[in-house]
Amino acid sequence: MDGYEALERWRGLAPVVGSGSVGAPRHVLLEGFHALKHALRFGAVVPVALCSDRAGALELAAELAPDLEGVLAGLLVEVDAETLRGLVARPHPTGVAALAERPAPEAVEAALRGERRTPVVVLDQPRHLGNAGAVVRLAAGFGASGVVTTGPLDPWHPTVVRGGAGLHFATAVAPLEVPELPDGPLFALDPEGADIRGLTLPDDALLAFGSERHGLTDELRARADQLVALPMRPQVSSYNLATSVGMALFHWASASGAAPA
Repeated sequence: MDGYEALERWRGLAPVVGSGSVGAPRHVLLEGFHALKHALRFGAVVPVALCSDRAGALELAAELAPDLEGVLAGLLVEVDAETLRGLVARPHPTGVAALAERPAPEAVEAALRGERRTPVVVLDQPRHLGNAGAVVRLAAGFGASGVVTTGPLDPWHPTVVRGGAGLHFATAVAPLEVPELPDGPLFALDPEGADIRGLTLPDDALLAFGSERHGLTDELRARADQLVALPMRPQVSSYNLATSVGMALFHWASASGAAPA
């Protein structure tokens, strides 16, 4: 594919990025070499990938992703930096951008509602796109079965995908409301809960975290089987959302045979 063909393909797909009804199949923007690398490693279908420095991008591949050198050599198409800036609002320092097919809703549904050996992380009414992306990245690293968000935030928003470094394709990511949550015991993180250090979190648990400012909603709290608290020094008001998720997943992983080695 030459530069003209790649740009035509991009422009034909880009209008549907981040639009459409929630859960509808569409293409999503991958910003940066690492996002593209992760998406490809976990099976993403990438119809077009652009870069402003093909030789530099392939050097990165040789250094950081030798398993993908051939794939990236056949996929990356060079365009000038100004053209790339016209296509991507915030070009990544690596000068790489791509479009990938969002996973089919049926596949996401199956991963969340089938027999699970690892927890699902539930973000209850999250507000910050970057924090949601960081949680996806954490969940993927721990091998969590999925990340679910309630409320208006789109977990496939380009800023969330950027924060997740393309690891949305390594776990199941979906927006759901509280009555739609998958089955399983729900442990909701709350300062009034039982100390997490005294609990064993089951492999099929739902681990729910409230919004950065307001905490858990009443609806989610009512759905919870148990409130759980993270250890925290007095007079410290809260942890960052991604930090809280990481602490809870590490506690689960430390006692589970299903956690990644």
